[in-house]
Amino acid sequence: MARSMTGYGYGQAANELGTITIEIKGVNHRFLELNLKMPKQLNALEYDIRMFLKKEIFRGKIDVFVTYEPCNNSDISVEYNETIAKQYQQYFAKMEQNLGIFNDLTTTQLAKLPEVFRITHVSQNEEQFHQLLFSALKVALTSFLETRSKEGENLQKDLLSKLDYMEQIASQLEQLYPTALLEYRERLLERIKEVLSTYVVDEARIATEVVLYADKVCVDEELVRLKSHIAQTKEVLRTMQQVGRKLDFLAQELNREANTMLSKMSDRVMTDLAIELKTEIEKIREQIQNLE
Repeated sequence: MARSMTGYGYGQAANELGTITIEIKGVNHRFLELNLKMPKQLNALEYDIRMFLKKEIFRGKIDVFVTYEPCNNSDISVEYNETIAKQYQQYFAKMEQNLGIFNDLTTTQLAKLPEVFRITHVSQNEEQFHQLLFSALKVALTSFLETRSKEGENLQKDLLSKLDYMEQIASQLEQLYPTALLEYRERLLERIKEVLSTYVVDEARIATEVVLYADKVCVDEELVRLKSHIAQTKEVLRTMQQVGRKLDFLAQELNREANTMLSKMSDRVMTDLAIELKTEIEKIREQIQNLE
């Protein structure tokens, strides 16, 4: 089943250590781009999170937001770095002396400078913490993939409908092609009548001209390839999960055959049908960009 690259997932888990909440958001992207935003105390688990997600997500720009609320503040402490504070004070004094400006540094201002005060987290039970995080992550991922699959199902139905319509157009072109040749023969005869004062027609010459015209405008090969590409596209949609790149290629091939046919056609009805075919292919190409 094809999956969309757009999705949203939410998961939450709690134990005696606290509560972890995870949100996963996905949008279209040519490749897989994972962006994680999490508290510093979870940084050690970033690699595990990435590897876990890469097993199930293959394309898209994915944003993962992780928040952690401890059960109490017993695992949090504040550290004062006196060495850093003294260095700040010394540099401010040197700036006052070298630049001739007033040093208005206060204790409050000094406390706001980086690394003077630092919040640290007391080491938790790593196994429990890992279980807590991945319990929330699994729920969020399941929810995320469900929304992707649901949207993918809708896109699949729409694409299959468009492909069915393209097959109908191809069948119409096949039926119209012999008629177009007959009409060309009639137009050729009419032109000869207008030019010649005496209606004397070289039937062999007419037949030769029609054959040359038929060879020039023949779209049999293009129609065969077009139908083959349509069938392949349907098969990919119905049987593969990671369809995006494969469908990109097939859409290019569909467009190539449609362009070739359009360049060969002079019949107005057939030309209109070929243009309609190209319009549907363009719609398909746009929809494919949403699939993983």
